[in-house]
Amino acid sequence: MPSEFIVTSIHMIGIDDLKKRWGWFVGLGLLLVALGVIALASSVLFTIASVLFFGFLLIFVGALQTLHAIIAKRWGGFFMDLVIGLLNGAVGVVIVTNPQAAAEAVTLVIALFLILGGVFRIALALAIRFQHLIWLALHGAISVLLGVLILQQWPLSGLWVIGLFIGIDMICNGWSLVMLGMAAKRISPDSV
Repeated sequence: MPSEFIVTSIHMIGIDDLKKRWGWFVGLGLLLVALGVIALASSVLFTIASVLFFGFLLIFVGALQTLHAIIAKRWGGFFMDLVIGLLNGAVGVVIVTNPQAAAEAVTLVIALFLILGGVFRIALALAIRFQHLIWLALHGAISVLLGVLILQQWPLSGLWVIGLFIGIDMICNGWSLVMLGMAAKRISPDSV
């Protein structure tokens, strides 16, 4: 089989469904954009809500894993399963009982990750000469700048950074779905 046929066949899978349901993509995309704008407008609320959701999820997973350890206590991983389940549950309880401190801690980790990742990108761009290294260095500089800006306002930034990032992600995801839906609407019948 020629490779062009395989690539064309893979490319065409689902195109017909995409064209038929383009409105769903646009609708979902617009909903995500709207939710993203709401998240940006109330980033503190979204930060606390996401931290609480994560905490309750850890409690739920911890309870299931602990239950699993108790039910299947004769297998070799009983102790590990039990300890990890209890640890997940305990961390979830700590997060749920103090979501502000958890958000501050996560925000601190995000800021440090941005700074260290940015410094690494800049160092890599300076050490290894390759085409378009300016974009890697620029990415690194922006990451460092974002991390420093978050750290300058920390711990206060812990109240809004996570919600801000969620809002931006929802807007980007929604807009990409809108663009995909609009592109699918314009697909000609000959290409389907």
